[in-house]
Amino acid sequence: MSDRVFIFDTTLRDGEQSPGATMNLQEKLRLARQLEVLGVDCIEAGFPASSPGDFEAVRAIAAQVKDSEIAGLARCLDSDIDRTWEAIRHAAHPRIHTFLATSPIHMQHKLRKTPDQVLEMVVAGVKRAAGYTSNVEFSAEDASRSDPDFLVRVVTEAIKAGATTINLPDTVGYGIPNAYAGLIRHVIEHTPNADRAVFSVHCHDDLGLGVANTLAAIQAGARQAEVTLSGIGERAGNTSLEEVVMALRVRSDVFGLDTRIRADQLFPSCRMLSLIIGQPIPANKAVVGGNAFAHESGIHQDGMLKHRETYEIMTPQSIGRTSTDLVIGKHSGRNAVRNKLEALGYASLNDDEFQSVFEAIKALADKKKVVHDEDIEALVMSEVYRIPDRYRLKSLSVQSATAAMPATAAVVLQDGDTERRLAGFGVGAVDAAFNVIATMLDRAPHLERYAVNAITGGTDAQGEASVRLTEGSFSAAGRGSDPDIIIASAKAYVDALNRLAAKEREESRN
Repeated sequence: MSDRVFIFDTTLRDGEQSPGATMNLQEKLRLARQLEVLGVDCIEAGFPASSPGDFEAVRAIAAQVKDSEIAGLARCLDSDIDRTWEAIRHAAHPRIHTFLATSPIHMQHKLRKTPDQVLEMVVAGVKRAAGYTSNVEFSAEDASRSDPDFLVRVVTEAIKAGATTINLPDTVGYGIPNAYAGLIRHVIEHTPNADRAVFSVHCHDDLGLGVANTLAAIQAGARQAEVTLSGIGERAGNTSLEEVVMALRVRSDVFGLDTRIRADQLFPSCRMLSLIIGQPIPANKAVVGGNAFAHESGIHQDGMLKHRETYEIMTPQSIGRTSTDLVIGKHSGRNAVRNKLEALGYASLNDDEFQSVFEAIKALADKKKVVHDEDIEALVMSEVYRIPDRYRLKSLSVQSATAAMPATAAVVLQDGDTERRLAGFGVGAVDAAFNVIATMLDRAPHLERYAVNAITGGTDAQGEASVRLTEGSFSAAGRGSDPDIIIASAKAYVDALNRLAAKEREESRN
């Protein structure tokens, strides 16, 4: 059995299904390239049959990523499989990932199929996929609640039909480590042609056991882990890529296994995802959280001063977390900024993109004393990796007030070729700004979520705001950053409106 664990990243597919984690094409491409740098073996780029937008994103990623395999998800339906192959056929290393549920509850209530009918569909689906490529993965959806012996039947026939990877997912986070490991072991040991496939696991975190179940399954013989950056995904999320990778590496004495992941790219990758979706990494998040290497207890501090390993089992540098002290300021030249951008992983910016970021950095440096790496990353995301703007905030003036008088906001907004100006009131400064923007554009979106976060420390830190808006049948998330948190909030609101407008245009074209 191989001593290497393959890392299958589904941040762009399952991760994007997390509420508020929607990405545009440019953002998906940027994250896919970072996953390639990270050393991910296979990137699940999307579900091509689900929408024209997903199809185009998968096709674009397949054309640009060369080192990692590119997988597209498909149900065991001819139309899904054909559409997926159309999207990934030009990838350097394409994979079709097809799936069908195998648990009694799914077969009876969702599929309304008998076990024999399901088995027939699996064989037909895998054969069709294998007609396009020799790299075919089959997933038995809800495997953790499936009958073990039926799983053996399904897996045996799927491998005969051409599947080279078999995934036994804990789709609803139902598994318990010992029991789940036992299921994986049972299927591998009782499948006569198990040696012809790599066994994989995809665990959800509904009971907080995603990583534990994944590691237990690996010990039982699985050699592919399906994961996402920071564990984002549906409901409570997926297994965290960074936690599995560092558990295998730090506890190599237990597992004796490793991956080809570049650990020094773990934090930069999670940070990039955070900036793209506008959701901060929780401070107490394992491996990459802000407190993961912080020590406040006097006893811990004393131990750290005497010997770091007394309270740290890995170093910040091992995951790519380095000092973010002053390196760029208002007197920095173009070469210094270019070198810093390359060091942060943005070497691919073209001249126009670089100029846009350079001007934004200089403008920020005039407002605050220290420009941190996180500040620069936020500027890159806001200046480069965004959808084309229909609306753009030009200026905002707000005035807060006591309870006896409402807050006021005056906004200047560019709407295509038209400049709009309006003032109005609200409960507070943010509410006033949002009300004025919505009124001047004759829109009435519902604000589902609003969150703010400081990118770095200090009173002059850039504020990072994220919103989620719903209007009619459409919803969209937006983000913005600025040293003034009210302006950051307004930028996020306008960004979300741009995304709503883009979705409406796409719907009208279809």
